[in-house]
Amino acid sequence: MKINKKYLIVLGSVAVCALMLAFTPNAHAVTNLNFSDAVGTVTPGAPADEAAEASYINFMIALGLGQSGTFDGQTITRSNNVFANLPTANATGAVRNNSPVNNNGLVHIDLGAVGTYSYLYAKYDGQNDLTQVWYVGDLGGEITIPFDTLFVAGGNGVPDGGTTIMLLGMAFGSLGMARRFLKK
Repeated sequence: MKINKKYLIVLGSVAVCALMLAFTPNAHAVTNLNFSDAVGTVTPGAPADEAAEASYINFMIALGLGQSGTFDGQTITRSNNVFANLPTANATGAVRNNSPVNNNGLVHIDLGAVGTYSYLYAKYDGQNDLTQVWYVGDLGGEITIPFDTLFVAGGNGVPDGGTTIMLLGMAFGSLGMARRFLKK
């Protein structure tokens, strides 16, 4: 049986696209964030609205590594963790998690797709008032953590970093090549 060269090219293009999809990064389930992973802390972390909390985060990310400062009566400390281009927090997109606290004092949080939120603002230990802030812009999935507020970046972000555009371009290129060979 003779196989047409055009069909082999189409089949090869489909195989290449399938192989590329197999190796694309997927949102993974986040199970825990450690204190050592934080962007920094806010103390005493007095109750505040989302606008004040976003201001604390923005003050924090402007600090140098390992520095601390006072802003609006709060001592804000930046960790020594290096992050590339931290976006500003925007209170307009903040989401407060009002889920019930379980027996261990934890709340279930769904971060959604990778890049949906930028920061996790979690208040710990009511009598000592310490708040941890994590960058979660490159995370997705579910996590269990004490009371929290999620902030989006200053603008509406795109959930993934270009892989979709690359795959779409490859698919259109493959279709264009297949069309060209099928018309001959």
